[in-house]
Amino acid sequence: MAYSFLSIVPHKTLPEREKKMEASYLLKLLMFFFVALPRTTEASEAHQLKKFVSGYRSSSSERINSDYQSGGGGGVLVSTSEDGQMELDRIKDLPGQPEGVDFDQFSGYVTVDPHAGRALFYYFVESPQNSSSKPLVLWLNGGPGCSSLGYGAMEELGPFRVHSDGRTLNRNYYAWNNVANVIFLESPAGVGFSYSNTTSDYDTSGDTRTADDSYVFLLNWLERFPQYKTREFFVTGESYAGHYVPQLAETILRNNEIANQTVINLRGVAIGNGFVDHAGNLIGQIEFSWSHAQISDETHAAIRKECNFSSRTVSEQCRTALEIFDEEIGDIDFYNLYLHSVTMILTARLPPALQMPVLILAPTIMLALI
Repeated sequence: MAYSFLSIVPHKTLPEREKKMEASYLLKLLMFFFVALPRTTEASEAHQLKKFVSGYRSSSSERINSDYQSGGGGGVLVSTSEDGQMELDRIKDLPGQPEGVDFDQFSGYVTVDPHAGRALFYYFVESPQNSSSKPLVLWLNGGPGCSSLGYGAMEELGPFRVHSDGRTLNRNYYAWNNVANVIFLESPAGVGFSYSNTTSDYDTSGDTRTADDSYVFLLNWLERFPQYKTREFFVTGESYAGHYVPQLAETILRNNEIANQTVINLRGVAIGNGFVDHAGNLIGQIEFSWSHAQISDETHAAIRKECNFSSRTVSEQCRTALEIFDEEIGDIDFYNLYLHSVTMILTARLPPALQMPVLILAPTIMLALI
C-alpha cells in the first residue's frame, strides 16, 4: 500500500465576505425554501443513484471518477486559524423552531483546499443530555450529489422535521442526536452549500478527492471543536456513501498509522442501503426486481446470459437487455415498491457533482452564497 505523509501548511482565509457569512442565515434561507418550492422525496436520492449506475455502465471510460485509489491525494492541509470560530458558527435558533429546544446547534464552512478555494458546509447538533460523554457521528448522504442537510438532517435522522404548513419545524423524537453528537456534512464540493472557487473541481471530483477532502474537513473541524478530539468517532451514511464511508475510514486509519498516534479516534462505521460494489449491487437489483415481478422472465434471462458485470466493458447485447430492464421497471422508487408513482424533481444539465434536489439549488439561495 502506498502511503502519502502528512504535510502541515499555513491556512489561507477565504474572501472576507464569505468568512463573515453567518451559517445560521444560510439555514434560515433553507427553511424558507421548504415553503417556496415543492418538497422533494427520498426517491430523488434513489433516482440520482439510478442515473449514476446508468452512466457507469454506458462506457468503461466513464468509470474513472468513481475509482478510489488508496493512498491517493496530496498533502493534508491543517488550518491554524480556528480559534473562536466555534462560537461564530453557533446557531441561536432556526425559523419556525419549536419551543423547548434543549441542544446546541452549529453550522458553517470549513476550508479543505485554500488554494482552490474549496470549502465544505456542515450542520452539527449536539446531544440534549450528556453531550460531553456521547460519541461523535459523521453522516454522509449519497446520490452521488445529494445533500446531507436537505435529506439526512431535515428528512431522515436530524432533530427536526418540516411541518405540513411549510413554515414551522417539529421535533423528531427518533433523532440520532438523542444518543450521539451528529455532524451532517455536504460532500463533495458542489453538493448543497459546499463549493469551490475553481470551476474545474466540479468536473474532476471523484472518490479519492472526496475521501481526502472529508479527512481534511475533520482535522480542521476538530481544531474548531477541540473538545471532540479524543471522542469516539463513527462514520455513517447511505446509498453512494457505500463508497464514501469505507474510503474515509481507510484514510483515517492510514493517517493514524503514519502519524503513529490516534489522530481521529475511529471506532466504527455504518452503511445503510449502500452502493458498495457495482457488480454486486447491480446483480442484486436485477434479482430483486425479477423476484418482485417488476421485469419479465425473458428480460431476466437475457441479462443473465449477455451481461458480465465484473467486466469493464459492456456488450451491445447486454446494453440492449439493460435498456429493456429500465423500461419495464418504469418510474418507480426502488427503495419502496409499494408507493404510488412519483415524479422526480431534479436539476438538469448540470455537472454530475452539482446534480442534487432543486430545493438546495434555488436561485435566491445560490445568490446569497455568492
